[in-house]
Amino acid sequence: MLKKHEVLSTVVDTGVVLIVRLDSPDEALAVSRAAVAGGIRALEITLSVPRALEVVRTLADEFGDHVAVGVGTVLDAEMAVASVQAGARMLVSPNLNPDMIRAANRYQALTISGAFTPTEIVATMEAGADIVKLFPTEIAGPDYLRTVMAPLAHAPILPAGGATRDNVGDWFSAGALAVGVGSAITKAARTSGDHADVTRAAEDFLAAVAAARPTT
Repeated sequence: MLKKHEVLSTVVDTGVVLIVRLDSPDEALAVSRAAVAGGIRALEITLSVPRALEVVRTLADEFGDHVAVGVGTVLDAEMAVASVQAGARMLVSPNLNPDMIRAANRYQALTISGAFTPTEIVATMEAGADIVKLFPTEIAGPDYLRTVMAPLAHAPILPAGGATRDNVGDWFSAGALAVGVGSAITKAARTSGDHADVTRAAEDFLAAVAAARPTT
């Protein structure tokens, strides 16, 4: 089982969490496998996926320590515990719920907890979240993140949604720790029906991230 620091390293090192929000468990499994084949190492299976925890259990058993499998839209402590019991090592929420974070910390699962305003971001860090999920991003582009990071440069922020190969560089230059990406990868096979397209989309996105991130 991946330790929390290993999950955090996976997210930071790859710079990407793949958000899998699809209409069937079979498609969620197929897309997740194809994305992992393309280099993705952190998966967020949202609870909107039918039988989401079964999908998580299957992926966790299949990939073991090779991939950080997580659950998205975790709104309370009860669902946090259920997700960990299914094999999740990362819990993601669109909002701040301190009980969820406490439950995750009890079992040493990584937390990515949602916030938008500077007040919410600070409150999320104070509650013990490991990473702050900037959400929603559709109305908060890289310029917003850059403005927020000016006084909060220490904040570990992951903008979730809306990231593409074309704009991912803007997010990292604005100060993002990593990005959450969804349809740019997960729906790559929507037209062709070929999940190899998902693998290629994952490879292309990760290459764009590698090119965009500042070198040290």
